[in-house]
Amino acid sequence: MSAPAKPSPDVLADRRERAKTWFESLRDRICKAFEALEDAADPSLYPGDTGRFELTPWKRGDGQEELGGGVMGMMHGRLFEKVGVHVSTVFGEFSPEFAARVRGADTDPRFFATGISLIAHMRNPHVPAVHMNTRFITTTLSWFGGGMDLNPTQDYQRHKTHEDSRRFHAAAQAACNAHDPDYYQRFTDWCDEYFWLKHRNEPRGTGGIFYDHLDSGDHEADFAFTRDVGEAFLGAYPEIVKTRMGQSWTDEDREEQLVRRGRYAEFNLLYDRGTKFGLETGGNINSILSSMPPHARWP
Repeated sequence: MSAPAKPSPDVLADRRERAKTWFESLRDRICKAFEALEDAADPSLYPGDTGRFELTPWKRGDGQEELGGGVMGMMHGRLFEKVGVHVSTVFGEFSPEFAARVRGADTDPRFFATGISLIAHMRNPHVPAVHMNTRFITTTLSWFGGGMDLNPTQDYQRHKTHEDSRRFHAAAQAACNAHDPDYYQRFTDWCDEYFWLKHRNEPRGTGGIFYDHLDSGDHEADFAFTRDVGEAFLGAYPEIVKTRMGQSWTDEDREEQLVRRGRYAEFNLLYDRGTKFGLETGGNINSILSSMPPHARWP
């Protein structure tokens, strides 16, 4: 069977614009949902000013040529101690060293990448932290990637049998099953393998799904799946927050949370592909490193 024909420049430009528009619209809906949770937080548990997202545009490079950029969305609130919801669209050429490691870039270093990236660090130790990102990348090839994973900071929650993890995984599985019955097992196993702290021989959280280089040959199906991952996250995580945000916590709970946050920072600095991609393609440093928790401890 012959390889599928490459899309025309016009088709490829349309695919890029549609992906960019989707990621931006998902960002807007997530920010609205998170701000509503900020509004609903009990002032007796969460005193102070209610948080709102601050959207900060940035441009890639030195400004001498158009290389894309993005919008960094940050909120420091009562319930959301630190949350970033970022969208970027960048393009140009990989360095020779980086091009040699990227699918489809070894013969032509030009690339385009657009996506959404999110990390929420919660003030309440009983509300799990969470990470989600989805992206569309083109070199001489094109593909989708991303996923969603839950990161509880309390020992009693750090089991996949806990109801928060079951709800989160159920949403991810439903999104997968709507497209391919093999996706969920494949992508949840990939998630567990990817978000593994090798130097500590332990998982970062309770997982979810992770996928990369998704190019089934049917662009519309792959794009629809990626949209459904975003919808699954938006349907599941705010409900988990609502369930947990009314719990009080102790100094010991907070200490445990800060130690687990240290594990999150270790993974992102040592292993995370998105962090490395952003740094090696001249991304916005503040946006890339905004995933770091506001406070952490290494006792």
